[in-house]
Amino acid sequence: MALQIGLTASVELVVSADDTAQAFGSGSVPVLATPRLVGLCEEAAVAALDGEIEEGSTSVGRRVQFDHLAPTMVGVPVTAEATLEKISGRRLTFTVSASDPRGLIGAGKVTRVLVDIERFLDNSR
Repeated sequence: MALQIGLTASVELVVSADDTAQAFGSGSVPVLATPRLVGLCEEAAVAALDGEIEEGSTSVGRRVQFDHLAPTMVGVPVTAEATLEKISGRRLTFTVSASDPRGLIGAGKVTRVLVDIERFLDNSR
């Protein structure tokens, strides 16, 4: 399978108490935690690759550059989008963004690397 620049996907989340900075230990306020928002953007990047990479392969996170721009309260829906921007060998760079009904709440880049699952797990032991 040949990956193409421009692959895109989006994922959604309604913020719950489990998604807050309080729950993640990353803050003391009941708003969407930055680590959860970054994870949602990574989820969108993975979704963009769904069905596009060879069986026995997957992608793993390598680098995240992200600005969390605005808070989002519990009960508010959030949509994260990822678009494959650059392919450099096995390295894939995505532009990511996240919005709630008020507008943009986060944006950045996520870099993932294609790996052979079996070889990757063997090297992790």
